[in-house]
Amino acid sequence: MALCCVLRPPRCHLRPPPLALPRLPAGRRSLVTTTAATWEGKNKARVSCSLPEPSWEERLADAVTPLWRLPYQEQLQVKYETQRKILQTLASRLEELGIDAQKPGGLCCPLQPVVPSPIINGYRNKSTFSVNRGPDGNPKTVGLYVGTGRGRNIVCVKANHVENIPSKHKQVAQCYEEFIWRSPLDSCILFHEGGHWRELVVRTTSCGHTMAIITFHPQQLGQEALATQKALLKEFFTCGPGAVCALTSLYFQESTMTRCSHEQSPYQLLHGAPHIFEELLGLKFRISPDAFFQVNTAGAEVLYQAVGELCQATGDTVLLDICCGTGTIGLSLAHRVSKVIGVEVVEKAIEDAEWNAAFNGISNCEFHSGKAEAVLPQLLASWEDARPLVAVVNPSRAGLHYRVVRAIRNCRSIRRLLYISCKPEGEAMRNFLELCCPPDPKKKLAGEPFAPVLAIPFDMFPHTVHCELVLLFTR
Repeated sequence: MALCCVLRPPRCHLRPPPLALPRLPAGRRSLVTTTAATWEGKNKARVSCSLPEPSWEERLADAVTPLWRLPYQEQLQVKYETQRKILQTLASRLEELGIDAQKPGGLCCPLQPVVPSPIINGYRNKSTFSVNRGPDGNPKTVGLYVGTGRGRNIVCVKANHVENIPSKHKQVAQCYEEFIWRSPLDSCILFHEGGHWRELVVRTTSCGHTMAIITFHPQQLGQEALATQKALLKEFFTCGPGAVCALTSLYFQESTMTRCSHEQSPYQLLHGAPHIFEELLGLKFRISPDAFFQVNTAGAEVLYQAVGELCQATGDTVLLDICCGTGTIGLSLAHRVSKVIGVEVVEKAIEDAEWNAAFNGISNCEFHSGKAEAVLPQLLASWEDARPLVAVVNPSRAGLHYRVVRAIRNCRSIRRLLYISCKPEGEAMRNFLELCCPPDPKKKLAGEPFAPVLAIPFDMFPHTVHCELVLLFTR
């Protein structure tokens, strides 16, 4: 089947608008204070010396990976200072609740140095690329955003120079752009204005597997027209220029929403295997299109080994893995404990977790599919097991639902809790206070409060301002 080609529109040479830094919550403004001041000084020097404006690629790198210009050891120091201020904030908030939590340095607990990532560049195993107008006006540019919707200055810039994205991801993005450039169908920039081609997700593994997931807005297209587009897409990536990507899996999802789960609109496999596979700490893990997996595989190995040590698990310990994804934490620690109980909202991730356990010959794990706030209270309300119970929670940036925190507080068997957060200054801070506040009958918090005893940051995201904070609570 021949692919349709269209002429490129004339290129418009646009001058880059000033890039506004996104407004950060009060607790996070200190994240980039040093870095922003440094770049502000450099920009003033650039103006005074009549140096050229930064390129679009530099602007994108500054927006997505704001620490990329710093030597790595300086990046770690910036992140350490950020985590130190977060722990100071937590100590102050606990003091407001009448809890004497002040430790040396004004922290709520000791803070260890940031554990570095084993890989600094190209570490991401998952990247999401948008489709929108580029600096030259091309509405079919595949890349990442510079600017803000509020400022109405969003520009989509190719990610060729973003250091945390691996070359394979960039290659797939470039091929996808070539495909939609040839397509007679428009890109979908605003849903109500029509258009079809939307974002691209690329997932890769250390086993050499590559999965591409393409989102498509069907608008008013019928099934025959949709089938034609899927056939063209498959042909391009298997027999055409996109074959160079050597995709393990090619998925297609029709979506009329900004974000859409498999349950809302199934991922359609156009080519290859339904899953890709990753190896971590000697185990093999199956990954579905929308299953959660730590974005830095090498960093995840370091993180999970530390979590295993902090659990202080013995042969009779039961490990409660909340927001377990594909089961990576629980399965990697299964040999240390008597039983693992995992809870995860994404049904396909639970299917992966169960497959992972069976494939790796692990029989002491059970996984529950559903929202943690629905599953966990029922699970813990009838808990009568005398074995020690250790909880590990690794929620999204939205944090844990209040009913989950309440169930943990009210379960006397949980004496040790590890909270893993990539945004501890956000909703996780609310969870920390709920875990540590005095008993409150009005909120049905009858259980003994927890106390933070140790914090360890892990740099899972080099070149960005983020890291993964592991906060150990005991009672």
